Amino acid sequence: ESCGPLLTPAPPLKSNWPIMWRSLLSGSEQLSEPVRFSHTRFPPPLKRRIIRGESPLSNLGEGSFICSCGRTDPGPVFQGSNPHLPLLLQGNQLNQILSKYSRAESTKYLVLTVVSLLCIVAVLLASTVVYCLRHRSHHKLKEKLTNLGTDTSSDATATYQELCRQRMAVKPPNERPEPISSRINSVSSQFSDAGPAVSPSARSSVSSWSEEPAHSHMDISTGHMILSYMEDHMKNKDRLEKEWEALCAYQAEPNASTVGTKDGNARKNRSAAAVAYDHSRITLKVENSQSNSDYINASPIMDHDPRNPAYIATQGPLPSTVADFWQMVWENGCVVIVMLTPLAEGGVKQCYHYWPDEGSNLYHIYEVNLVSEHIWCDDFLVRSFYLKNMQTNETRTVTQFHFLTWLNQNVPESSRTLLDFRRKVNKCYRGRSCPVIVHCSDGAGRTGTYILIDMVLNKMAKGGKEIDIAATLEHLRDQRPGMVQTKDQFEFALTAVAEEVNAILKALPQ
Repeated sequence: ESCGPLLTPAPPLKSNWPIMWRSLLSGSEQLSEPVRFSHTRFPPPLKRRIIRGESPLSNLGEGSFICSCGRTDPGPVFQGSNPHLPLLLQGNQLNQILSKYSRAESTKYLVLTVVSLLCIVAVLLASTVVYCLRHRSHHKLKEKLTNLGTDTSSDATATYQELCRQRMAVKPPNERPEPISSRINSVSSQFSDAGPAVSPSARSSVSSWSEEPAHSHMDISTGHMILSYMEDHMKNKDRLEKEWEALCAYQAEPNASTVGTKDGNARKNRSAAAVAYDHSRITLKVENSQSNSDYINASPIMDHDPRNPAYIATQGPLPSTVADFWQMVWENGCVVIVMLTPLAEGGVKQCYHYWPDEGSNLYHIYEVNLVSEHIWCDDFLVRSFYLKNMQTNETRTVTQFHFLTWLNQNVPESSRTLLDFRRKVNKCYRGRSCPVIVHCSDGAGRTGTYILIDMVLNKMAKGGKEIDIAATLEHLRDQRPGMVQTKDQFEFALTAVAEEVNAILKALPQ
């Protein structure tokens, strides 16, 4: 025949199909050219029929092949005596079979693609819904807090107080006051200048409350040396008198206080004897100040780190300096306030009532909300405030420890009470790096005594071996004038340190 004995495939659906060499003729008629199967899913039974020379038309599957020699007229491809040569398939029949198979394959892949896309879309939609819900909840809370700054209605105040309580409820246990007694409304009014203080029996208190000394790394030999030093001072009154006279003669250098005595600032001072030094004073940001001044009668007190103050010693706020006081609290990142004076003594005002009895008060751009007020014992109570900057809408929790029974130019009846108070303050402050604000009336006598006791005990707790209480007091007076005003206060500081050292030594393993 003109087309020869070559059996070839239909136009290939894919390239590089495997070549199979097979003999389709018996006798002298042999194929010497390759036979290509035109489809990857060619049915194996059909392949076997072709290889054996059988007719592929019976029970033809989805796959197929044709003999192509370039002829367009129907007829057998091969001429010869072999009765098993394959017959020619018509072109349109083959196309129908191929189309049917291609449609089935395409449908299957299309279904898989659609299912995959639907799954991806479902996941994206679920993620979008969750994000939108969370964002909406956060936006509502932020909007509510923002609106509270301009809404003075009782509903707004109640809502704000509820938000404060929720914030306190989710804080870690070591940052919350441990409630021993229930909330007492307007407890501070019992100690205000409006009337005499109520007797202790009329207040809910826990007079037996006490806390053990914190874990200390105090050197035992240093502790015994301190005890011997204190015992010698207590027995030898002349020595204590001479040491106090030397302290009174000490003059700090430099000691200028020109900024605090200017006409615009002098009215901000309670006492002319306790005015912050020019080189050691807290400065406020003028742009946030109600009086457009950077002055407040407050001094940073450094301990071991000259870059970061451990305390801020300041006077009790005046009515005209309350906004400056809360600005100082905010700008210095303070979270603990130690108040060592009642609001009035014998009808003489010692400190302005700079916090709300209940609800919230606005001092310039700082809103103070009273969250809780607890009496821990007859001598002191603890208040928790929620402080909000109305310009930035930022908030902070501030805790105030108020010692009630330490009168001006005097000492507490018992050093044990003040030591318990100090332990409670330090337990709340533990782990923080911001300064502790300490104030009495003028920010010098009682304030200096408390800071002296706390600084000496902290040095000993850290393992310090060179403890000089008189030198420590001179260090305090270098930073603020009038720290520890009387010999009785200095003697009380010695006694308190000795008592705490004795308690720590007893607690150490023998």
